[in-house]
Amino acid sequence: MKIAVSAGGDSPEAVLEPRFGRAMNFLIFDTADGTTTVINNRQQLDAAQGAGIQAALTVINAGAQAVITRHCGPKAFRMLRTGGIKIYLTDAATAGEAFERYRRGELAEVENPDVEGHWA
Repeated sequence: MKIAVSAGGDSPEAVLEPRFGRAMNFLIFDTADGTTTVINNRQQLDAAQGAGIQAALTVINAGAQAVITRHCGPKAFRMLRTGGIKIYLTDAATAGEAFERYRRGELAEVENPDVEGHWA
């Protein structure tokens, strides 16, 4: 299974990005082979609009089956769910910590976005 985690850098020690759509990168943790791949999302950092939708497409195209982030807005949430991706929210400090919480079964799948669109 591939798990996408919003990250402010390119390693598991990177800060967990607070906003899914404007995360600098996504770390794709592959539970089948133990690898971690970095997917660049920098093109969405300064997007006037549509960052969440484009980030969701990036994660879907990377083959992820789940996303872990701190916050997810309504448009990204809808796109991810349409793509069959499970969404988990956490207050973990780093991307690696967020993934470990998932592996330990400490995260619950969310059924709704937790923020309004275009929040700070």
